[in-house]
Amino acid sequence: MARRPMVLVTGGSGEMAHGLIHRFAEGGAVDVLALDVRPLDPELVRRCAVSFTGDIRDRHLLERLRSEFEIHAIYHLAAILSTRGEFVPEMAHEVNVEGTLNLLRLAVEEARWHGHRVRFLFPSSIAVYGLPDPEAKRKVGPVAEDAWTLPITMYGCNKLYGEHLGRYYSRHYRQLAAEEDTRGVDFRTIRFPGLISPFTTPSGGTSDYAPEMIHAAAQGRPYACFVREDTRIPLMAMPDAVDALLALADAPAERLASPVYNVTAFNPTAGELADLVRSVFPGASITFDPDRRRQRIVDSWPEDLDDARARRDWGFRPRYDLDRALHEYLVPNIRRRYGRA
Repeated sequence: MARRPMVLVTGGSGEMAHGLIHRFAEGGAVDVLALDVRPLDPELVRRCAVSFTGDIRDRHLLERLRSEFEIHAIYHLAAILSTRGEFVPEMAHEVNVEGTLNLLRLAVEEARWHGHRVRFLFPSSIAVYGLPDPEAKRKVGPVAEDAWTLPITMYGCNKLYGEHLGRYYSRHYRQLAAEEDTRGVDFRTIRFPGLISPFTTPSGGTSDYAPEMIHAAAQGRPYACFVREDTRIPLMAMPDAVDALLALADAPAERLASPVYNVTAFNPTAGELADLVRSVFPGASITFDPDRRRQRIVDSWPEDLDDARARRDWGFRPRYDLDRALHEYLVPNIRRRYGRA
């Protein structure tokens, strides 16, 4: 019996996978095989051809998937994020590095089976950067892909190493073998800024103060922000992140000068964002109670990203600036979510 052609999405219950799976379902051109350590909610299950509950560290499970399905592309979204990763750094390494290695190995085996390179999309993060202090990050301005890659979190280290692993598997895998095999992995990665969505509750990310602030205000709950008011990092609305991932996946390989790309959309300070949220949700109780340790992590990330390479090579253009993201995407959907329309 022939195996079913599939696109594999790991981390299927996560924020980005939620948007990606819905986008694939709306397009109708591919069947999605979703994998997560937690069962997917029923709405997402209906939008997938197949869903599995399991761990990307489980090589026997991945071998089962390979035996039953023909995987032509992998969107590897599963990860332990920055804040949680600092509490369980060894586990974060196992999931974020060993899990990624398992999936790259799966991609190689799949390519050998059906004779075509498997496209491997890997969301990376601003956590790969590491600037020494707030004064330095203000002076540096927008940071390009090849600068300041000195991460101070396990998550950032894992993501940076994942990028290197992907480049190796894509360009140098088994380079001393007797016969060169041009099939294998077509690895592409985007370093995303902090992402904001009204549809999923943020958890585990150090940039999550932005979506947490908005979700709390929409529910009428007080929120004590864990960073200073002057904290500035790049952010993006989730639809632009999904658009970027799909646009990079569709870009002709010959146009890509690098496997690694920055993208960004807007970068308000936490105080500016709080003022905007209060203007939309009058009476919202937003205070600032910086956590010294999490603040240090955010202070190591750039104030802005230089995404000229993505704009040049594959036409990246975000649809949502801060005003549109807030008023056209976040607020209407979040009001419906919490019954405050």
